[in-house]
Amino acid sequence: MKSSAKLYLILLFIFSGWALTSCKEATKEKKSAEINVVEMTIPKFEKGIKDHQFTIRQVVEAYLQRIKDLDQGGPHVNSIIEVNPDALTIADSLDKLLAEGKASGPLFGVPVLLKDNIDTHDKMATTAGSRALAGSHPLHDSWVAKKLRDAGAIILGKANLSEWANFRCSYSSSGWSGVGGQTNNPYVLDRNPCGSSSGPGAAVSANFALFGIGTETNGSIVCPSSTNGIVGIKPTVGLISRSGVVPISFTQDTPGPMARTVTDAVIALGTMVGIDPSDSKTEASKGHYFTDYTQFLKTGSLKGKRIGLYLQPLGKNYKVDTLVYRAVRYLKSQGATVVDINNILQPKVGAASFQVLLYEFKDGLNNYFKSLGPNAPVKSLKDVIAFNKADSVELKYFDQELMLEAEAKGNLNSPEYKKDLKIMIEGSRKYGIDRVMNKYKLDAIIAPTGGPAWKTDLVNGDNFSVSSSSPAAIAGYPNITVPMGTIDGLPVGLSFFGRAWSEPLLISLAYSYEQGTQYRTVPQFITKDIH
Repeated sequence: MKSSAKLYLILLFIFSGWALTSCKEATKEKKSAEINVVEMTIPKFEKGIKDHQFTIRQVVEAYLQRIKDLDQGGPHVNSIIEVNPDALTIADSLDKLLAEGKASGPLFGVPVLLKDNIDTHDKMATTAGSRALAGSHPLHDSWVAKKLRDAGAIILGKANLSEWANFRCSYSSSGWSGVGGQTNNPYVLDRNPCGSSSGPGAAVSANFALFGIGTETNGSIVCPSSTNGIVGIKPTVGLISRSGVVPISFTQDTPGPMARTVTDAVIALGTMVGIDPSDSKTEASKGHYFTDYTQFLKTGSLKGKRIGLYLQPLGKNYKVDTLVYRAVRYLKSQGATVVDINNILQPKVGAASFQVLLYEFKDGLNNYFKSLGPNAPVKSLKDVIAFNKADSVELKYFDQELMLEAEAKGNLNSPEYKKDLKIMIEGSRKYGIDRVMNKYKLDAIIAPTGGPAWKTDLVNGDNFSVSSSSPAAIAGYPNITVPMGTIDGLPVGLSFFGRAWSEPLLISLAYSYEQGTQYRTVPQFITKDIH
């Protein structure tokens, strides 16, 4: 064979190999692009990887593409502060384990988004939305991040939030932070996603991950879940450790799952429970937690139950009231008895709770900054206040009045703190929720979680019209919100709350309601509200 002919064959072989490789890569990219992650659930994901319908990497790629197209571009939901740069590498490693028959954990390969006040010890920062913590890298994973990783989950990224979990200003716009800017509601983009877990709420609803983790002090899981048309579980305080979570209140703070279905939220919940020596509140969960809450996903659970309808949030929006009474009719049709109840909290409880939060915010933040080690960008609440005054963005729209009030407080040995803590706990528990449930022999209490999303306003701040989160939040008791319907295309949720550690019962009730009504709708990213 002549040398020219040999050269031709060699070049042909090289080209063919390159073409084949390119074809394979193109096919791989095509398959990833064709994977439909919209409304994908954890059970569907698990079945898909088990049946080789797709790889974990392909699912992660599909979510990353949606984030690029719809969050960073397109309608610009702006719910994600940072994407995990190692997400695809982690996905590849899990695909390898899957191929070797070594898959393990109830969340194996499941992509999750964390609110950016939950520490991760990786290449992502934890900022609480504050420019004072921009680039802050905690020395350890939070309890939540570690438990999720142990369960096999992939932390896909960090979601935006109301800065400092909405405990900074005399007024604010939920979903705004100095680091992330303003998160938008994926149903109607000039509407607000509610806070402070606004980022996880909007992102999960927009199908940017299988589920998210938010945190709540008062309303910060249930409100964004309601306005973004998803399920949110605010657990009993102590069911999930707060170690490694930027704090507001030692008494009221808790992380919790946010998902598109009760099933997904419940699967996630069971992976994060346990007793953490670093969080004394978790000691009380001994004998009360389950690592698998899916056993309580039972339809027909409403039959024979006595449920209180909390009337205080009603009468503020007739459209919300209409949905509530439709829900009541459904509960009755399933064999439940619904009893009207009025006041739950004792007088002075709300004011006492606010004072407790001021004391605990200062103490908690100062301790959190110590956990960051010698390289912490700020060392105290006083440092944060000074930083904000010197920054060009932090005080552009909103003040820092709550920080100033907290800084003026003493320590947790203060007689004022101890007095208010006693008023708050007794007035919300023994003489609050427990009193009402005992009096009326109730299994649970329901209420509208909130009203339809208001228009975002950086001038005047939030416009809350309906809220029911305070009784369960101040008591530290569980609260689950489920889609209840829509008002002019905007979702509204129904809350189920009750006694401490009553998650199993509330899950069964919320699941029965969800399965019988199916009010979850997929957001369409409407650019501007016409109303």
